[in-house]
Amino acid sequence: MSLGLLIPGQGTQHAVMLPWLLTHERLHTTTDPTLDRLAAALGTDWRTRLNDPRWATRNAVAQPLITGLALALWARLRADLPAPAAVAGYSVGEVAAFSIAGVFDADTAMDLALARAQAMDAAAAQHPAGGLLAVRELAADALAPVLQRHGLTIAIRLGPQRHVVGGPATALAAAEHELVADGVSCTRLGVQIASHTPMLAEAVLALAAVVEARTFSLPRTALVCNATGEAVRRPAALRDAFARQVAQTVPWDRCMEAVAERGVSCVLELGPGTTLSKMWNARFPAIAARSADEFSHPAAVIDWVRHQIARAAAQ
Repeated sequence: MSLGLLIPGQGTQHAVMLPWLLTHERLHTTTDPTLDRLAAALGTDWRTRLNDPRWATRNAVAQPLITGLALALWARLRADLPAPAAVAGYSVGEVAAFSIAGVFDADTAMDLALARAQAMDAAAAQHPAGGLLAVRELAADALAPVLQRHGLTIAIRLGPQRHVVGGPATALAAAEHELVADGVSCTRLGVQIASHTPMLAEAVLALAAVVEARTFSLPRTALVCNATGEAVRRPAALRDAFARQVAQTVPWDRCMEAVAERGVSCVLELGPGTTLSKMWNARFPAIAARSADEFSHPAAVIDWVRHQIARAAAQ
């Protein structure tokens, strides 16, 4: 009986997220080095600046923020929880997932989060303004002709009838208008570039050069990658997967299945928001999932995980 970890992507950050993590920092004389890294990357006032969405949604802010928060959460919880049987990160969440799995350390994770944001911004600057659109309750075969008409692609596959679509902002607006007119539910995401689409191809080359100079170790646990939807172990394959995922469709539905196949008793979402845990509960209702952001104290997170594992063992 074991634990699965999911790390969310950008867009989940909010001004009142994870108050107990920040309180824990203030109550201790020795600060958490993972939170120190955040302050070094974003400034000591990063918590209060989250109230400004224009600042908080920038890649250069959101990507190291999500990475640093996940690492700080795991640093606070890991001594009291079993080692995870599987880890998967959603989009930029994969940076922290690699670190938690032991592929590289937290300092490298923060460096790579910043490098990833820079590479994606530079690639996006070579194209018209882009973005992402969530489309629900529409099968892929019905969505395909709309995407073809507007020159869009599926950026993230969430399920048989749930997709995130990416491409130029003007094309997204036209497709959204058409889909909504047909009664399809659509939501524009707070991301200003077309992540996980061919518009980011230049970023793959830039990231490949960055990770080639870094040491990647064998993961200590099953590390499910966005590029494959499967657990990857070889360092060379991990470097390739890390770089490649920014410009190709992420099969997140398959990533969740790969975590479930490890026989996890429960799943903990390590980050702000509840997006991934809700998605998991809809897909795998027999395996409980919650987000660390739902709890008011770290002890409550630990108790919940332990209870779920004990209950699964007793069945």
